[in-house]
Amino acid sequence: MEITPEIKARLEQLNKKYAAIGQDLVSYLDGLIFANPLTYWDYIEVDALLSLQKPKTDYPDEKIFIVYHQITELYFSLILHELEQLCYNGKIISESGQDQGWNKSLDANFFISRLKRINMYFETLTQSFDVMRFGMEKDQFTKFRMALLSSSGFQTAAYRRIEIACTDLKNLVIEERREGLENADYHEQLDNIYWRRGAIVEETGEKALTLRDFEKKYLQEFHDFADEYQPINIWNKFMSLSDKDQTNEELISELRTLDVNVNVNWPLIHYRTAVHYLSKGTGDEKGTGGTNWQKYLPPRFQKRMFYPKLWSEQEKKDWGKKWVEQVLADSISTGQPFQGKK
Repeated sequence: MEITPEIKARLEQLNKKYAAIGQDLVSYLDGLIFANPLTYWDYIEVDALLSLQKPKTDYPDEKIFIVYHQITELYFSLILHELEQLCYNGKIISESGQDQGWNKSLDANFFISRLKRINMYFETLTQSFDVMRFGMEKDQFTKFRMALLSSSGFQTAAYRRIEIACTDLKNLVIEERREGLENADYHEQLDNIYWRRGAIVEETGEKALTLRDFEKKYLQEFHDFADEYQPINIWNKFMSLSDKDQTNEELISELRTLDVNVNVNWPLIHYRTAVHYLSKGTGDEKGTGGTNWQKYLPPRFQKRMFYPKLWSEQEKKDWGKKWVEQVLADSISTGQPFQGKK
C-alpha cells in the first residue's frame, strides 16, 4: 500500500504525541498489529454491567429498583463530567495528567452548551421516574425494601458533589441557620448542610444509621471536594464572565432551569413516588433507611436555591408551587387522583 501524504502526516502526529511522553511509536504500532478488533460487548463491558444487579430478596421487582438506581448514578456521572469542564474553564485533563487543551475558552456559548447537556440529563431522569412510581408492584416494594435497611437513595455521594459544584455552600445550609452562616467558611457551612437533617430520628434527635454510615464513608471526601470546587463552582464561574455574557438571556435561562431541575423537580418526583408507595395517611411513615422524607423532600420546607439572585422575591416565595399546580392539573385531565399533600 502506498504511504500517502495523509498517512505520513498522521504518523508524524503520532510520533510527536508519543515522543512527548517518552514513548516509542514503533512499539505502539506493533501493539496495533497484534491487538484483536474491538467489539461492542467488550467496549461497553456488557457482561460486567449486567452482573452488577445483586438482589437481596426473591421478589422480581427488586431488580427494577436496582437497575434504575444504577442508571441514575451513571447519569450523575455524566453531569459531574460536564460540571468539571465548566469549573475548569473547559479544560480536559487526561488520566495521565496531560492537559488535552480542548475548549479552553469559557464564554457564554460554552457555558450554555454544557448547561443544556446537564439539564437534558436531569430532565431525562425526571421524565423516566415513572419507572420507579409505576414500574413495581406496591406489595413487592413494601416487602423487599425491608431487606434494604439501612441503605437509602439518600446516600448518593454523586448528587452531593453535584450540589457542591453548582453553588456557594451558603445556599445549601439548612434554612434556619442560613443567614447566620452566610459568611462562615466552607467547612462550617458543610457541617450545617441541609441533608444532614434528612435522616434524623425525630423522637430522639439522633442521627439514623443511614446518616452515620454515609458520613463515615463520605463526609471527609465532601470537605475535600468543597475545598477544590467551591472557589470554582458554577456560580463563581458565571460571575467571572464578561458583563455581556452575564446578561445573556439564554445562559440565565439555563441556570434557572438547572436550579429548578435539581431543587424542585428532582426532590418532588421522589416525594410523589414516596407518597405512592409509603403513605398510609398517618403522616409519619419513614423512608428507606429511616429518612424523614415528608420534611426532607418538599422544596417549600427547604427553600433551597442554587442561584437566588436570578429569582424574584415572588418566585422565591412560590418555590415549588408551580410543580404542584401542574401535577394537580394533570390529575384533573387524566382522572387520576393526586397522591400527595396540597
